[in-house]
Amino acid sequence: MGMSNSSVQEDFILVGFSDQPKLESILFIIVLVSYLLTLLGNTIIILISSIDLKLKTPMYFFLTHLSLVDICFTTSVVPQLLWNLGGPAKTITSLGCAVQLYVSLALGSTECVLLAVMAFDRHAAVCRPLRYVAVMNPQLCRTLAGLSWLSGAGNALIQGTVTLCLPRCGHQWLQHFFCEVPSMIKLACVDIRANEVQLFVASLILLLLPLALILTSYGQIANAVMRIKSSQAWHRALGTCGPHLMVVSLFYGSITAIYIQPNSSYTRTHGKFISLFYTVMTPALNPLIYTLRNKEVKGALGRLFHRDLGVNK
Repeated sequence: MGMSNSSVQEDFILVGFSDQPKLESILFIIVLVSYLLTLLGNTIIILISSIDLKLKTPMYFFLTHLSLVDICFTTSVVPQLLWNLGGPAKTITSLGCAVQLYVSLALGSTECVLLAVMAFDRHAAVCRPLRYVAVMNPQLCRTLAGLSWLSGAGNALIQGTVTLCLPRCGHQWLQHFFCEVPSMIKLACVDIRANEVQLFVASLILLLLPLALILTSYGQIANAVMRIKSSQAWHRALGTCGPHLMVVSLFYGSITAIYIQPNSSYTRTHGKFISLFYTVMTPALNPLIYTLRNKEVKGALGRLFHRDLGVNK
């Protein structure tokens, strides 16, 4: 009996949205549908990018990585969230919380860097079309993708370890629906100002630096297109860059609100809904954004579908 009590004491209680029980059942359906869409949409992108020869380009190479990040990122959060939304139990074990903290932080950070890499790719496509294949060669693409994953893992290792090492003096009630650094450091029973500064600096490096690179890339793209003064060029540039810009706006708009000001003016509820948006909604929307107005992806899906029909016949 003593053992079970001590193990329960080690658990964290994810308060989540438990103060609004009617909302929980609605959220359960929204989160479940979004998660299924995330798995389906991103798996399709990975599948057609690896099968279809016409999609063997740097853009789809990075898009495959983005889809893989999104699947893993949302999977690190959603199953536990659904479990907590679906029943009275709101607990997560200390090991489960640590794993969730490391994995979600690593993948969220990877996505930040990967989106900057994708902006560099779009910049090369629009501003240096004749040298695009030489600039974005397979070796550089693999290196940039690898750096994205490594920077995410490195950030998670540092930030996650520092956060988990803070003394909590028995505090277990986490005012969130998953184990995330800004809410975790609030459980500490010591002065956390140094941790908030460290979190702010890490956020500047992994959030605002990639964002600055993205904005610089798009500034140069806009400049290059304006010099051409052709509506067709504008149309092509918008088709090339529009989906990525939309994905960047959704992801960065929500994640910076949480990480740049962890002790912010946002109420607890607002913070939870913003986190819900970038952990659950954005991964579901990304495949839709990339495929709805994309002729290449639609063509690849059509070819895949016809090939399957041919095999069945």
